[in-house]
Amino acid sequence: MAIRTTLDKDLDRLKDLLIEMVNLSKTAVEKSVQSLAHQNIEMAEQNIEEDQKINDIEEKINNLIIQLIAQQQPVASDLRTIIAGLKISNDIERIGDLAVNIAKSVIHIGAGPLIKPIVDIPRMADMALDMLNNVIKAYIEKDIELAITTAKADDEVDALYGKIIKELLELVPSKPDSFNQISQLSFVARNLERIADHTTNMSEHIIFMVKGKNVDLNA
Repeated sequence: MAIRTTLDKDLDRLKDLLIEMVNLSKTAVEKSVQSLAHQNIEMAEQNIEEDQKINDIEEKINNLIIQLIAQQQPVASDLRTIIAGLKISNDIERIGDLAVNIAKSVIHIGAGPLIKPIVDIPRMADMALDMLNNVIKAYIEKDIELAITTAKADDEVDALYGKIIKELLELVPSKPDSFNQISQLSFVARNLERIADHTTNMSEHIIFMVKGKNVDLNA
């Protein structure tokens, strides 16, 4: 009974760390896109520095999982929960890195005039963040249907990504001097598209955690 109680506490700790980590990653994405919209270089630089907080939590999760496996020897659903937690933390860490990439693009673009109003990129960020909000809810509630629905939203993100890239490429012939900015805005959109992909991965890990089945929601 004491072993089960300890295991439950450790699993709750794992869940709390993952929630903390995903909240930090959401904030990082929000700040990176805000820094672009307002061309706030200082905010972008601060966002890059704060990525270390996400990395630190991932390390705590890794250490906790090593301890759990070594000391508790979990089996069945408990082991799946631990493995899923490890995979989810890796995806969240990558989302934090992608937010850093966006912030770096903001710095490269600088404070000069933008070639077009920044409208679709924040919209794309909102869609990706909605997915992230839903996937962590699905994780907490072990809601497979919500996980599947969340993954399906990736198609809308992909469609908007395609639209943004098409419009940016169409600007190249008339604005050759702005090629650097066009490239950086393309990178930003690509990083947001990758954030949605990592969220889809998280949905797959949730299904594995609950059902013990490996599924491909990108198909």
